[in-house]
Amino acid sequence: MTAVTRGEGPGEREAPQWRGWRAAAREALYGPGGFYRRAEGPAGHFRTSVHASPLFAGAVAGLLCRVDEALGRPATLDFVDMAAGRGELAAGVLATLPAEVAARTRAYAVEVAERPAGLDHRIEWLAEPPRGVTGLLFANEWLDNVPVEVAEVDSAGVARLVLVRPDGTERLGEPVDGPQARWLARWWPLSGEAGLRAEIGLPRDEAWASAVATLDRGLAVAVDYAHTAKTRPPFGTLTGFREGREMAAVPDGSCDITAHVALDACALPGGRLLPQREALRALGVTGARPPLTLASADPAAYVRALASAGEAAELTAAGGLGDFGWLLQPVGIPDVLTA
Repeated sequence: MTAVTRGEGPGEREAPQWRGWRAAAREALYGPGGFYRRAEGPAGHFRTSVHASPLFAGAVAGLLCRVDEALGRPATLDFVDMAAGRGELAAGVLATLPAEVAARTRAYAVEVAERPAGLDHRIEWLAEPPRGVTGLLFANEWLDNVPVEVAEVDSAGVARLVLVRPDGTERLGEPVDGPQARWLARWWPLSGEAGLRAEIGLPRDEAWASAVATLDRGLAVAVDYAHTAKTRPPFGTLTGFREGREMAAVPDGSCDITAHVALDACALPGGRLLPQREALRALGVTGARPPLTLASADPAAYVRALASAGEAAELTAAGGLGDFGWLLQPVGIPDVLTA
């Protein structure tokens, strides 16, 4: 947690460099020259499930096939990859789908950066999700990068907005009020203990509702490091990443700025939460080691199966990627993710 400076009172006139975390992070991540517009893309700084193994894209392709069945195999099946990075997931899904399903699939990658060279020509590159989707909208590590305000309890027991300068120095601003205060009271109530912090997830709830509204029929899935009402961290989770290393969040465009997601607050009626390990196991990613008899019968196949088991274990590991939360939001179809 970045230290909060106490030199200026909250009632004083704000200097231009002091801003709430939401505005500061939005510019640092998505403004001109922002982190997510850089050429190397997210994969140059942190490892997601998409980068960990092609098994993840295979599982998402399997989920898309289940949605296809629930929809009655429409003439056109949509796949929307939210916060697509450089299109790795969309490309992996298309490469893994059965030929008959792939021929009917219309793939979209939604990202603020420019379309990368060499991306599969079948993938349409968009800055905003399309409307009227019939199929699967998949948002892997998107909501954690939707900027939010940060609140901290002051010495008088009042929750105030945290202000930040481009170098990461913080201080407290005005008391939290209005819809943000109501969100805190409902989803992340803070006691009067000085120093307790929370990320106000209201913009994420709104972003998720807007994404789900683009579906006519199908399934929307959000995958992120997450917490629920029973597991809220007392000091929040705001942090930064640069070149694979965690660091203090600094809103100058040099690093990723992220915070875990209150997925239970995002969920709309009919939504369901479950850990990634359970979701992937229901899609056939188990991490089970191949039988030793395969080693003598077909050594090359045994080595391939062993490597695949290791990748599956990483995707489902407790304390790692397996702890991601999946929020499943069906629209006009039944639950398709059952073991």
